Amino acid sequence: MAEAPQVPETAQPPLPTGPAVPAPGVEEREWVLRRIVTGTPMVSLLSVVLAIVIGGILMAVTNPRVATAAGYFFARPSDTIAEVFRPYAALVQGSIFNWQGADFAAQLYPLAETLTVSTPLIFAGLGVALAFRAGLFNIGAQGQLIFGALFGAYVGFSWHLPVGLHLLVVVLAGILGGALWGGIVGLLKARTGAHEVIVTIMFNYVASFLLLFLLTTPAFQRKGSTNPISPFLDQTALFPELLGPQFRLHAGFILAILVTWGVWWILNRSTVGFEFRAIGANPNAARTAGVNVGRATILVMALAGALAGMSGIAQVSGTEKYLSAGVAASIGFDAITVALLGRSTPWGTFFAGLLFGAFRAGGVSMQAVTQTPIDIVLVIQSLIVLFIAAPPLVRAMFGLNPRRPKRRTTGAASSGAAS
Repeated sequence: MAEAPQVPETAQPPLPTGPAVPAPGVEEREWVLRRIVTGTPMVSLLSVVLAIVIGGILMAVTNPRVATAAGYFFARPSDTIAEVFRPYAALVQGSIFNWQGADFAAQLYPLAETLTVSTPLIFAGLGVALAFRAGLFNIGAQGQLIFGALFGAYVGFSWHLPVGLHLLVVVLAGILGGALWGGIVGLLKARTGAHEVIVTIMFNYVASFLLLFLLTTPAFQRKGSTNPISPFLDQTALFPELLGPQFRLHAGFILAILVTWGVWWILNRSTVGFEFRAIGANPNAARTAGVNVGRATILVMALAGALAGMSGIAQVSGTEKYLSAGVAASIGFDAITVALLGRSTPWGTFFAGLLFGAFRAGGVSMQAVTQTPIDIVLVIQSLIVLFIAAPPLVRAMFGLNPRRPKRRTTGAASSGAAS
């Protein structure tokens, strides 16, 4: 009996390739955040450009001087254009170079102030970025900064050590304080599975209220003062001034450059950094490859906290020279934006910190010269975050990567594809 001819199986069309989307829930949110922090540099640059343009439009619409100049626009259009760009000119004048300064020192002061303000932003931003690269969302840089400032300030005003040694001990104390506060989060994450976002947010409140309490105790409150401030740190516990007493720029900025290079080396040249990046890419695959995910989680959060703690040291040993309830300001929260803008890379975070430092330093001059509310700087920063979180929107507005229609194949190519 003849066998029936075998009919070849119909070839199944290949499945579409692309990044796999996880199931809804926490993993999906983490996947979205991971896509945000690993966007392209062009998207980050265009996000800044868009935010500046929209901020300029808002300033022009709300500025009565622009409205007055617009009344005779066709007679003298240069006046309207000058008034539109006047706030940004004041921003540059207050953050980079003051061309109206009486001498070179006065002209250079805005740039020195930008570098001073940028220093704690860079440290805290590196702490957030390092955790981002490991797939952890460190929202607790504010609390880690406070703990670093607490430890460092106490050593700075209560211990009396020789020059050189005292500053070194203060820096190490700040690193220890931040690492302790961040390491607890990593331990809870590794041992109990507690989500680091919730834990770090709660730890921010704990650190803030603990700081307020300690500043009312005899151990921290300045003698003879009813204000919640600490004694001044010893001169031996302060960062040296780089450009003289007329500037606030201190050696902490040089340390920020060195630490940025160190974080880059850890992430790209060390085994520990490879483990961090492997966990950030796929923790399950990293675990299968033999990486101790729990240990790496604790270590990366401790390192992130140590970096944020150095931000607190830059405040108490560099800028403020004492501990107060407002030592952290909004640095820990601004650090999240800095890390996002820097795409969670060390040098990208460094330059993003410089940009935000320029915004903060120049915003004061912009308000004083043009009466533009300093809140417009916060609007620009918020717009940067918005655009970074929506890369397709930025690409669509600039016409990047347009969707091209598929071309039909004809002739032999078409028949070959069908077979």
